[in-house]
Amino acid sequence: MELTVTDVPEAGRYEARAGDRVLGLAAYQRRGDRVVFTHTEVDPDAEGSGVGSTLVGGALDDVRAHGLRVVPLCSFVRGWVERHPDYADLVDQQG
Repeated sequence: MELTVTDVPEAGRYEARAGDRVLGLAAYQRRGDRVVFTHTEVDPDAEGSGVGSTLVGGALDDVRAHGLRVVPLCSFVRGWVERHPDYADLVDQQG
């Protein structure tokens, strides 16, 4: 399954898509130069297939490319960053 991760700023979320089908989303709020991740969802039929990891990795790569910081209020995003310490520098410790 080939996934694409896309920022949908008008909806305040990143989406993981397989073709036209949204398999996951990572909701966020922009606060200045910070992206506050508040919630992550994966389609139940796609759970366990790496959609969540691809989604968060793609979202954080985009945040990095734009020179922004991350506030991981969402437990999934926070746990993902803990398992991938090369992304820890993105986390805004001030929250």
